[in-house]
Amino acid sequence: MSATIQRKTGLANSAEAKKTELRINEKKCSWASYMTNSPTVIVMIGLPARGKTYMSKKLTRYLNWIGVPTKVFNLGVYRREAVKAYKSYDFFRHDNKEAMEIRKRCALVALEDVKGYLTEEGGQIAVFDATNTTRERRDLILGFGKENAFKVFFVESVCDDPEVIAANILEVKVSSPDYPERHRERVMDDFLKRIECYKVTYQPLDPDDYDKDLSFIKVENVGRRFLVNRVQDYIQSKIVYYLMNIQVHSHSLYLCRHGESNHNMEGRIGGDSELSPGGKQFAHALHRFIEEHKLSDLKVWTSQLRRTIQTAEELIVPYEQWKILNEIDAGVCEEMTYDMIQKSFPEEFVLRDQDKYHYRYPGGESYQDLVQRLEPVIMELERQGNVLVICHQAVMRCLLAYFLDKSADDLPYLKCPLHTVLKLTPVAYGCKVEMFYLNVKAVNTHRDRPLDNVPRDAAPMLLRRNSYTPLSSHDQFKRPRLYSAGNRPWLPEMPEGMLQQSQDSLCEGVDYDNPETSGCFHF
Repeated sequence: MSATIQRKTGLANSAEAKKTELRINEKKCSWASYMTNSPTVIVMIGLPARGKTYMSKKLTRYLNWIGVPTKVFNLGVYRREAVKAYKSYDFFRHDNKEAMEIRKRCALVALEDVKGYLTEEGGQIAVFDATNTTRERRDLILGFGKENAFKVFFVESVCDDPEVIAANILEVKVSSPDYPERHRERVMDDFLKRIECYKVTYQPLDPDDYDKDLSFIKVENVGRRFLVNRVQDYIQSKIVYYLMNIQVHSHSLYLCRHGESNHNMEGRIGGDSELSPGGKQFAHALHRFIEEHKLSDLKVWTSQLRRTIQTAEELIVPYEQWKILNEIDAGVCEEMTYDMIQKSFPEEFVLRDQDKYHYRYPGGESYQDLVQRLEPVIMELERQGNVLVICHQAVMRCLLAYFLDKSADDLPYLKCPLHTVLKLTPVAYGCKVEMFYLNVKAVNTHRDRPLDNVPRDAAPMLLRRNSYTPLSSHDQFKRPRLYSAGNRPWLPEMPEGMLQQSQDSLCEGVDYDNPETSGCFHF
């Protein structure tokens, strides 16, 4: 009898544990599930040096940034694992039967990994990055998708511009693991012959007959023209929209926060305060920085809050105000210090430390909300030339996380110091970052990641449906930013003993006293 009870208790406990695990996983993928009703395999198509891997990586970075778990499966990696030493283009000849068999086996192994990622690891989208130039290979992938109930979306990159192809080879393929000697002429010669091998069997997508029922986008000559066919769902439409916005051209993005504000000096978050004397000094320094770097074609964007506008005013150049660049809305915690929040809303304070990315301020926003709000900015930045974005700490973190491919866990703790300009320049498969500290002291507004001893609920309800209901206080009053000038008498009193912090150690790995050894420049 007791054994039966124990067995039933064990089954009940295991069932409860399984339910808890499912709830946690559902919570982690709640936004992804909302956007994708079934897993999708994005299949790249095209001859070598057509930008397939470039698009794969950018698309994966974007989808992960908006909260859709995505991973690239590059067939070249599998091929290099199977064949340790690459010798010449002969490996890619269509009449090299042994090599063709190896390449097919590699594709099957990669597809098995795709299946594991989408069915067992919580993935929503897998990008199959390979040439996939034959109908036989594409039919194999379609059969794989049908067997596993995956949607399949093709992305074909077509390019007949010899200058673009040569630039791609020199920028990317010279540093490929296939060519350890890095000899430019030999690499170019061998790779062009490899392309010719693929051309023999290349069968482009046929939108009028054979492939008319497939879902795909055909990108011609690096985005000069697009052909879109039978888009099936919301996430595929987002993929199409993103691919139509990315531009392959040389440009740089400059990111900085507004000059130090009065609220910064007092340790208050949010609000719409004005610049401090140090903040005004930074605005002048930023003007000199633009002049010294001869950024005459620079576009300047700000939020609609006074501290960014006052910073831009000193530049004496036209600027655009974007409401969606406003700082994260702290709701009922607007214009409070962290000490005040901890005393007034202790439970909220702990909840935010548990999961800073998903936590939503009562009556305000979460970092996840902010990412969704900033998506149009990303689309515009992908299309623009040189742009300076004067924004806020949380906004800058979200933008940096996109360009530097940072996870949601790391995003809220990226260091974005005041009075520092970051220059981001797109390179082959990533972003080159340069940091310029403009030599104007400011307070340190960064709050480090809490230690591991923060208590965690198994599945805390951080994404409240009614974000205007605080969990630990009946005070639902939210002070509007419009009337906040940083000097209102009704603001809570500052705790005594709060000292202005220095600019020391604001960025990991950056020594402001020795910029020549740290990659940070003083002006």
